[in-house]
Amino acid sequence: MSHTVVTGGCGFIGSHLVERLVRDGHRVVVYDPAPLPPGIEGIAEHVRADILDERRVSEVVDSADTVYHLSAMVGVDRYLARPLDVIEVNVLGSRNVLRAVHATGAKVVMASTSEVYGRNPAIPWAEDADRVLGSTTADRWTYSSSKAVVEHMTYGFARQHGVRASTVRYFNVYGPRQRPAYVVSRTIHRLLTGKPALVYDGGRQTRCFTYVADAIEATVCLADNSEADGQVFNIGSDQETSIGEIARLATHLIGGTVSSVDTAHTLGERYEDIERRVPDVSKAKAVLGWRATTEVAEGLATTIEWARGARWWLALTS
Repeated sequence: MSHTVVTGGCGFIGSHLVERLVRDGHRVVVYDPAPLPPGIEGIAEHVRADILDERRVSEVVDSADTVYHLSAMVGVDRYLARPLDVIEVNVLGSRNVLRAVHATGAKVVMASTSEVYGRNPAIPWAEDADRVLGSTTADRWTYSSSKAVVEHMTYGFARQHGVRASTVRYFNVYGPRQRPAYVVSRTIHRLLTGKPALVYDGGRQTRCFTYVADAIEATVCLADNSEADGQVFNIGSDQETSIGEIARLATHLIGGTVSSVDTAHTLGERYEDIERRVPDVSKAKAVLGWRATTEVAEGLATTIEWARGARWWLALTS
């Protein structure tokens, strides 16, 4: 039985990954200071410790075959309110994990983000595309920059020390249990709690929304794929959908209204939006044999059905 550690296993993507690994017969240890979400069962151990505790990280990773590192500080609200925490948690926490797997020889799958590309106008983005970012005075770029540093560290450990590591750049993953602070989750949460859906700056921005089960399928493919070692992969749908269309689909399925919001007025100069975010997923198809198969309308309907019965989630603030 494979011994697997999932950092950030109580989070949105992490908890879905944990469920999948348990179902596949892995012995799963969750490393996360937060409580497990309702319904997560079958794990071997839940270590409620800080990812910045290097000694504890090393102890937990010591006997692992595979480590999925998803622990991170993420979300627009968080990187505007706590930019220093974003940098410290993401960079130093990842360094602790990389040092630990270097000592043991475990394979590590590192979670990164489409945010690393910034606002590069050359769509779609291949994995080796340039990063185009705004000023360092805009806190909006702290998350992007922190994850880029983590990727550099991961390449460094792979090339200098032979660490077996693969990196996934997730593109707008959504689904059940996601904190209602993102486009899909916030829209559903607000509509189900009697509030209007919020559409920023006319909703013209487009994203490639990726259902969580598709993202998890790609993530687990990396663990045993030696060809993926030392590589980074875009993991996302190639179906481009506007944020306004998400609001229209959700109101069609739930009911309710849509309210327009001016980003500059509400978030200020510390935030800069990205008009389009589209991955080139040909590498994932070629190396992993993977592609996203869940259409937005299907994934949205499934998420809404789950949300209607999730009282704990509906009690959160959106």
